[in-house]
Amino acid sequence: MVTTPTVARERDPLRAHRWSPRVRWRLTPWWAKVTLAYFAARAVTTILVLALASVQGANPWTQARPGYFEYANMWDARWYQIIWLAGYPSELPLTDTGHVAENAWAFLPVFATMSGALSWLGLPWNAASVTVAVLAGLGAALVLHRLMSRFLEPDRALFAVVLFCVAPVSPIMQFGYAESLGFLLLALALLLLVDRRYGWLVPVIAVWAFTRPGALAFALTLGLHWAWRWWTRARDPFSARERVAAASVTLFAVVAGFAWPAIVWAVTGEVHGYTETELAWRSAYIGYVELVPFTAWFQGGAWWADWTGLPAWTGITAVAVFVVGFAALLFTPAVRRLGVDVRLWLASYGAYLLAVFFPQSSTFRIVGPMFPLVGALAVPRAAWYRWSLVALFLVLQAGWLLLAWGIDGRDWTPP
Repeated sequence: MVTTPTVARERDPLRAHRWSPRVRWRLTPWWAKVTLAYFAARAVTTILVLALASVQGANPWTQARPGYFEYANMWDARWYQIIWLAGYPSELPLTDTGHVAENAWAFLPVFATMSGALSWLGLPWNAASVTVAVLAGLGAALVLHRLMSRFLEPDRALFAVVLFCVAPVSPIMQFGYAESLGFLLLALALLLLVDRRYGWLVPVIAVWAFTRPGALAFALTLGLHWAWRWWTRARDPFSARERVAAASVTLFAVVAGFAWPAIVWAVTGEVHGYTETELAWRSAYIGYVELVPFTAWFQGGAWWADWTGLPAWTGITAVAVFVVGFAALLFTPAVRRLGVDVRLWLASYGAYLLAVFFPQSSTFRIVGPMFPLVGALAVPRAAWYRWSLVALFLVLQAGWLLLAWGIDGRDWTPP
C-alpha cells in the first residue's frame, strides 16, 4: 500500500508537528524571512499610497487621482529625471534678488544614472525610479539583518528589520528618491566597519559619496573608530596594518565627502556653489543667510516657536533639550547593545545634522540614516509590545504620507 504524505503525518504526530506553520517559519532561511517581511510592508504601504492618490487633486506634478508610479515621482523625485535628461547646469540659476535658486546640483548622480539606465532599456522613467528604490530597499533590509545579527539574537534581529520596513518614513523606499540606495550603502559600510574589513569600505564610500550626503559624517565615524581602537588596544589588539588601513579609509572618506562640492565649484566656477544651492531650500523659512555651522537648528527652533506664537527662547531651549536627550539615548542599555561602531555612527550623523541641517518638514526623511536605532527598539520580546509598535509605526506612516507627500494647494511641507 502506498502511504501518502498526509496519511504519514496523521500516523506520525511528531512529523505533523514538524510540518506546522510555526516550525516551517523557523526553518525558513533568514533571507527569505527578510524578503517576505519587506514586501509585506511594501504591500501595506502601497495600499496607503493608493488611498491617498485616489483623493489627490491636480498639482504641479500630476493630474487629479494619479496612478501609483506617477504619484511616486512627485516632489524632489523630478530632479533626478531632470538630471538624467538635461544634466547639471554649468551656470547656477539666480533668483530675482540675485541669490542662487534651487537647482539640480543639490542632488547626487548615482540614483539618476541607475534609474536612467533602466529607462534607456525601455522601462518608463516613473517605473524605473521606483524599481531602483524598491530593490535597493530590499538590499538594505537584507544587509541590516546581517548587521543586527552581529549584536542581537535571531528573533530580535528579524524584528529590527520588520521595524525598518514599516518605519514612519519607509514609503520613501518605494518612491523615486535615492534614500533607499543610501540606506543600502550605509548598511554595507556599517557592516564592513563592524567586521573591520577596511579595504572594502573604499568602493562603498566612493559610490555613497555620489548617492546621498553623509560620507563626511561617516568619515567622522571612522576617525572616532580609529581613536577608540587605539584607546582600547590593550584588550583589543590594533595592529600596525589595521591602523594604516583604518586611517587611510578615513582620509579617503574625507576626500570623498568634499568631492561633490569641489565638482560643483569646478563646473560652475562658484566656490560655494553647492552650499549656496542647499541654502536655497531653507530660504522659504528664514530667507537667504550664510551657512554658519551649528546654528541652523537654533534658528529653526526660534522660527518654529515664532510660527506657533511662542517666544523664540522656547524653541531654542527645546533644541538644546533635544540634543542633550539624544546624547543620553546613546548611553541607554538598549542602544549600547548595538556596539560601539553603530553608536559612533549615530553620534556622528547627529553631529552632522546639527552642524548643517535646518529643521523643517523634510527632517523626518533626513533622519532616516539613523535607522540602526530599530535594533534598540527590537530588544523587548513581549508580543503585545511588538504588535503595538508595528501598529504605531503604520499609523505614523499614514500620518507622514498625509503631512508630507499629499499636496493640498500651495503645500509648504515637502517630504
